[in-house]
Order: sequence, then structure tokens, then C-alpha cells
Amino acid sequence: MCPTEVEWFANLTNRCTRRAYENTIRDFMAFTGIQKPGEFRRVTRAHVIALPDDLGNRVLNGTTIRHRLSALSALFDYLCEKNAVTHNPVKGVKRPKHDSLEGRTPALGDHQARKLLDAPNGDSLRPLQDKAILAILLYHALRRKELCKLTVKDFKHERRGVPYLKVAGKGGKTRYVPLHPAAGGLIHNYLERAGHGADDAGALFRLVSHNTKSGEAKAITPDGVYKLVRTYSGKLGFEIGAHSLRATSATNELDHQADIAKVQEWLGHANIATTRMKILSL
Repeated sequence: MCPTEVEWFANLTNRCTRRAYENTIRDFMAFTGIQKPGEFRRVTRAHVIALPDDLGNRVLNGTTIRHRLSALSALFDYLCEKNAVTHNPVKGVKRPKHDSLEGRTPALGDHQARKLLDAPNGDSLRPLQDKAILAILLYHALRRKELCKLTVKDFKHERRGVPYLKVAGKGGKTRYVPLHPAAGGLIHNYLERAGHGADDAGALFRLVSHNTKSGEAKAITPDGVYKLVRTYSGKLGFEIGAHSLRATSATNELDHQADIAKVQEWLGHANIATTRMKILSL
């Protein structure tokens, strides 16, 4: 007959929940020395009280600790329901308070943004491309996927003599973003070095390979953009993700008295309420 603990886990139908709970349970078993599912019935309140300190020492944030305690509580609630244990030892254990800063996307200060943009050094193809990518993210708040989908032609749009970027956004929606002169100059430098400026239908930003015939035709990937930002920012001492550059752009526009409706259009949000929520979380 299968132990009640295994039965509880088998009843979790959501794949993401199963994965998160599996990590929590495996970690808790290592912490308490549990070898078999049935040994959960020996867990005491003292074990659970000691857990947050252990997790905190491993630099896990308050949200993660709360989620892990919730998972354990769900297990013991089930064991109580099945009369496998007499009480839930997680009940009443103090959980970390919600940090008002948790879950926020950090925006860079002006000096950090300048340092990041200056980080790629040299006039070879890779640093020229990296600098152009960082400029697009910093000046135009594009999502990673949006940047990766840019074609050479998308960079060549004009309206009344003003250069624009044509951006393929979420939900198949297209938007036109005025091209910042600094970003435009860096992209021109990159295209001149890369040599595919006449390939209008091809990807604007391409994989850099020693074998240019097979490498340059393929567009860069969102994961590649993420790693690029993490690498340069990490070397500067403030490791961030690409989304922080989007937050930096939005913050900068609002600091310069831009209308929130204009920022909404610029970010490609379908609803202005989304823009307000994002701004409040910065």
C-alpha cells in the first residue's frame, strides 16, 4: 500500500506545482535526515522552526521561504486529513514578512546605464554588436523577443524624415518607436562591420561565429540576450537581467515628464493599467 505522503504528491496535477513541491520536499528531507516518506510523521515543530534560519543562511529570500513552508503545510494538512498524523507542525510557525521590494524589477541609475553601455570594448564584430544591442534595450525598452525579431528593414523606417524602429510586439501587434540617435549610430557601426546592411529581410542582430557562412545568417536568441546583459552587468558589480533595461527606459522617460499614455504605447502594453502597475513596481 502506497504511503499517504506519496499519495499526496501523486494528487498534484499542476506540473509547475509538482516541480516546486518536489524541490521543497527533497530539500526538507535532506535538512531533517528523512530517508523514507513514512518518516515525515516524526517531524516536530522544532524541525519546522529551524528551517527558515537554515534557508536564510543559504541566502534564499522571504518569498521562497514562505512558499516552502506553504508546501510543507499542504503536505501535513493532507496527512492530518488522512489521520496519518495528529497535527500539522507547520501551523503557527512564523513566516518571513512580505518585503515591499520583492518581485520588483530594478532600474539602473544614469551612471550605471552609461557604464553598461561602455562595457563592450573594441571595434571587432562582437563588441560592436553587443554595444548596439545594449543601446536598443536601454533607449527603446524592447523585450528580448522583440529585439531578436528585428530585421534590417525594421531599422530603416522613417516618418517625416525621423528614423523609426518597427517592432513586432506581443499578440502580433506592430508599433513604431522613434530611433534614438545614439542607438542609431551604434547600429550603423555594427552593420558596417557585419556587412549585412543590404539584407533587408534578414535578422538585424545575428549569431557571431568563427564560421561566418553558417553563423551570421541566424538571429540571436532571447537566451543569448539575457546572458549578454548578465555578463556585462555582472562584471560591473550589479548583475541584472535584460528586463531591468526595459524598466530603466520607462523610468527615464517618466523622469523627463513623458506622458504615461505615451510610455504605454512605447512599451507595447495593451492596457494602460498594466503600465501603471509596472511603474508602481519599479
